[in-house]
Parts: sequence; structure tokens; C-alpha cells
Amino acid sequence: MKRLTLFCLTAVLMTACNRSEPAMSHDLSNAEADVAAGGRGLATLNPAPIKAFQITLRLHGAPGAFQHVRGTAQYDVINEDQCGNIEPATGTASRITSQEPLELTRISDEEYQGTVYLDRMKDQDYYGRGICRWEFTGAGALLKATGAQEETRFLTFVDAPDLVAGKTYTRYYPKHDYPRAGPVEGRPDLPWRDDYPSRGREDRNEFVPALQDKLFSITVSAVAIKA
Repeated sequence: MKRLTLFCLTAVLMTACNRSEPAMSHDLSNAEADVAAGGRGLATLNPAPIKAFQITLRLHGAPGAFQHVRGTAQYDVINEDQCGNIEPATGTASRITSQEPLELTRISDEEYQGTVYLDRMKDQDYYGRGICRWEFTGAGALLKATGAQEETRFLTFVDAPDLVAGKTYTRYYPKHDYPRAGPVEGRPDLPWRDDYPSRGREDRNEFVPALQDKLFSITVSAVAIKA
């Protein structure tokens, strides 16, 4: 994931850290590039988060085992206009976001659990324009049969308001996409697809009738816990 380096930004901090102006310029340039690529730039993690939720991911009717399960927690700065780095070309502030690893532990063949922190990111003045305020915006997961490159990526993502409210979120996926997405029955013209992103549907009735009894589901829920 992204680097966790803390950069010295103000003149006082530059003196304290004994950093040269060219070095600082290089650091800022790297941060700008990281933000442009969807990273968190200069931002750092909160060393002592306390707002914790236990995430539970459940499979139902899966066509096989998933040995590769990776979770992600997403955070976004909600006031980049007041705190973010200004893009010289446009004069606007870049959107700052961060996708942090969410470790999901296998509880059983069909259940995984992990802990997400709402306050995982550190609110701080990173660009000398005001305190950047972070907000947890959601959590997701990527599942593959073994992790091989050609296998289907089964994806799910739940927005923060639903998770925090304790809602249960379920998506349905065609079993024929496991472990690798191939031609659909009755559609020999469709080729095999490597690393196919299967995002599923919230309503199983959105699938054609022939597929509705050939689906499996991924359900995500969360409850508040003590950190």
C-alpha cells in the first residue's frame, strides 16, 4: 500500500528536520503524483483509532472455496477545497482518498471477519492550508478462488452509512463465473475472460430466469465494538 512517510512541510519543520528545499520539493511532487493516482499523498494513519466496527462477510451457496480474500476500507477527505494541495494547471484542490487494507480472518468456509476503524486516518494540516478532515466512506472485499491472475474477481462494496447503521448488504453472483469467467450457456460467442470483475447484483431477479437458480451470494454486515 501507500507509503507512511511523514513529510516536513513548514519552514520551521524543514529546519527541525534539516531538509533542503529541493528535497522538500521532491517530496511534495511525489505526494501530488500519489494524490493524482488516487492515493492519500502526505496523509498519515491515526496511531490510536478508537471507533471500531466488526465487519462480517458471509458466503451462501458458493460454487467452491475462496483462498484469496482481501478487504479494503476507504477514506476520503471531505474538505479538500480548504486543505488539499492545489493543482497548478487548474487552480483546484485534488480529491484526497485512501484505501487501507482491511484484514479479513477466515472463521469458517463461508465466513470472514475483520475490524474497520472509522477514525483510521489522521486529521492534520498536510499542505499548510488548513486541517484535512477525513471520513470513512465504505468497505469492500475482493475474492478469488486461489488468487491466480486469470481468475474472476468477485467484488463487493458497502457505503459507510449502511454499515454504521447495522444494515445487512447482499449481492448475488453467477456461479458460472467461478473460478474463471467463461462462455455463458447459450452464448458460445462469448470468450473466456481473464481477471474478470464480477460485481454482482443486489436483486437476484435482475438476472435472466435461466440464471436465477444458479447464483451464490456475498453478504456484508457490521456491528460496533470496543477498540
